[in-house]
Amino acid sequence: MPIDPDFPKNHQVIGKIKTPEAEQFHYRWGPGKLADAAENEEVKAAYAARGEEIVPLGVSGTMVAIDWDVCIADGACIEACPVQVYQWYRTEHDVPASEAHTLEFKGTGSSVKDERKDYTDKADPIREHDCIWCMACVSVCPPQAVKVDQAALEFHEKASGTFNENLSKSSAPPPHAH
Repeated sequence: MPIDPDFPKNHQVIGKIKTPEAEQFHYRWGPGKLADAAENEEVKAAYAARGEEIVPLGVSGTMVAIDWDVCIADGACIEACPVQVYQWYRTEHDVPASEAHTLEFKGTGSSVKDERKDYTDKADPIREHDCIWCMACVSVCPPQAVKVDQAALEFHEKASGTFNENLSKSSAPPPHAH
């Protein structure tokens, strides 16, 4: 089951993954629901080996978003991204995914496909604001866990209280004069 294309409308902010730079953060959207990851044998085995339970996690990121319930830690998105938007979150903080949004990240985790900790790791769009909208990550994700959408910036700004309705309207083309 791919990522919900309307996740910002159908979910609410449940947390924030932030970096020391105040400008750089992204939201976690929930509630999550068990999906592809919970059915994947490699993922289930990795959770069992850690003694962790597979729980609903939700979506990490807004303009560049990964449904962590769908993500099977394949790493194709990490490998495809030309500007290193993603990192394996566990390579910076090796905690359960359900706790990741409670920590500050420096963006020092690995952006190398083969360096994930295990199949409990998730690709995280830690630098979503660096995205160049090439869509490479979307096209290579086996379970279709990734959505990239510049228009979702409005949801990010509304959630952070920085949305300016007037600026949004002024960017629209003027109506035709007759």
